[in-house]
Amino acid sequence: MSNNSETDTDDSQDNPKLSLQCKVIAKNTTTFRSLDWERSRFDIEFGLRNGTTYNSFIIEGKQIALIDTSHEKFQELWLKVLRKKVDPKNINYLIVSHTEPDHSGLISDILELNSEIEIYGSKVAIQFLENQVHKPFKSKAIKTGDELDLGRNESNGIHHKLEFISAPNLHWPDTIFSFDYGTNILYTCDAFGLHYCTEDLLDVKPEVIEPDFRYYYDCLMGPNARSVIQALKRIKKLPDIKTIAVGHGPLLHHNIDLWLKNYYEWSNQLNTGEEYAAICYISQYGFCDRLSQSIALGANKADAQVQLIDIRATDAQELSALIGDAKAIIVPTWPNNANSELQSSLGTLLAALKPKQWIGVYESYGDSDEPIDVIANQLRGLGQKEVFSPLRIRDTPDANTFQRFEEAGTDLGQLLNRKKNIATIKSFDGDLMKAIGRISGGLYVVTASQGEGSENRRGAMVASWVSQASFNPPGLTVAVAKDRAIETLMHVGDRFVLNVLEENNYQKLFRQFLKRFPPGADRFKGINIMNNVAKGGPVLSDALAYLDCFVKQRLETSDHWVIYALVEHGNISNTEAKTAVHHRKVGTSY
Repeated sequence: MSNNSETDTDDSQDNPKLSLQCKVIAKNTTTFRSLDWERSRFDIEFGLRNGTTYNSFIIEGKQIALIDTSHEKFQELWLKVLRKKVDPKNINYLIVSHTEPDHSGLISDILELNSEIEIYGSKVAIQFLENQVHKPFKSKAIKTGDELDLGRNESNGIHHKLEFISAPNLHWPDTIFSFDYGTNILYTCDAFGLHYCTEDLLDVKPEVIEPDFRYYYDCLMGPNARSVIQALKRIKKLPDIKTIAVGHGPLLHHNIDLWLKNYYEWSNQLNTGEEYAAICYISQYGFCDRLSQSIALGANKADAQVQLIDIRATDAQELSALIGDAKAIIVPTWPNNANSELQSSLGTLLAALKPKQWIGVYESYGDSDEPIDVIANQLRGLGQKEVFSPLRIRDTPDANTFQRFEEAGTDLGQLLNRKKNIATIKSFDGDLMKAIGRISGGLYVVTASQGEGSENRRGAMVASWVSQASFNPPGLTVAVAKDRAIETLMHVGDRFVLNVLEENNYQKLFRQFLKRFPPGADRFKGINIMNNVAKGGPVLSDALAYLDCFVKQRLETSDHWVIYALVEHGNISNTEAKTAVHHRKVGTSY
């Protein structure tokens, strides 16, 4: 792949936080990368430490195809650069990989410039666009195996023929991939992407971007591991893939085998054929999409199986099968003025429920929700068991709302895995576990805080698996179970505080932070804390000492993340006192 560019544009004088890069990535193929340097929130409100990009592409055969557009915030920049590259009136086709606004935000502008352009997308994508652009347009619904022949480019004779691959739920129900046989480039939009803003066009530094690649997978792709595996099977049939042209971050070219291997291994770890939760949503209604993803992310953290299901777009037979086979079903509130198609799907869902299944309900926060208590009572009347109290939303969802939904998902995952976890513990060799239990540790409370005002998220947990890990610079490790709520606040680049508990003054703090909290509860209620003392989070007034830490690296184990952090500063309240020590009897629990 060439790194040279016909056009390399950075029109960011008016807004240095936004810039646009235009580069040739193969013969007759150009990318427009909209660089959003400081975006800090995305989708399910997981934090972005390195911004993001929105990538679109032009392929010039005998005819011209545009793959995706960009976020509406890039309207002026993107259209200016597009016109430099090609006259919009000469674009024959617009391929919509999926209709999420960060990739489809400028479709209306393209139609204004060229009303004759023909839009290719999945059947669901075309339906979504009809409600999105509010004007007639030429379109063709496509599915796996369909092709678009752009013909030979007259200047070099390269024949560009696109084959389409359906990839629903990655991570929206309308997603398609496109493969160009002229360049062996696979266009995947969200799949295989990462939120990482860099001027590097390609994945030249895999060790740098891998943490963000994994984080992106966990948040957006992991909840649909079953769908990921199906998509991997479909692309395996393609000829040698030279480049994966993703919708976010650098394009994947130098390390394709690594990225595909990661997706395959991570998805198979999540898809073990065990009991799963069907987490339902109604695409493009209220906050359904993101709220359902938050619940799914929490369940995945507890190593539970989930299947995200779009009630609106899923085939009736498949919907019935997925609901009937699930151990738990989570449903959103639906519009009280639902059209006949959605009403039919809801009827299919309700008819597929079985008496021994767990059920949960969450508010969509749409314009005309059926009251959540009406739906909850309807489900109780069918004999369903409640997996958690109805998740209510009083105001426009913010970071705390998404965190609460994620915590509810973790509770769901722990419930699903209760029998499996008990069986695993019983299978261990007793003497071995007693021996491991003799490894003692101190007693600490880890606290973390991110954001300000209504966006402030805080967490805390008791920790005993803590050890100094380096002298210079001073560093430590702390093991955090994957299903801990605070784990979300302890990614590379985040900060936290390690509060050291005192030998003769730890019981109150120990009891407070060891107990289980309902989703969204204030973990610091009734505890004296000092804010604005440390960058990482609250300092407990009764702690013997505190260390303000910066997360440098994370090591994954089967059920914990080992966090290596640099200690930036700290203090001690009593140099004569000792740290509280924790002794266990067995190595199967804390």
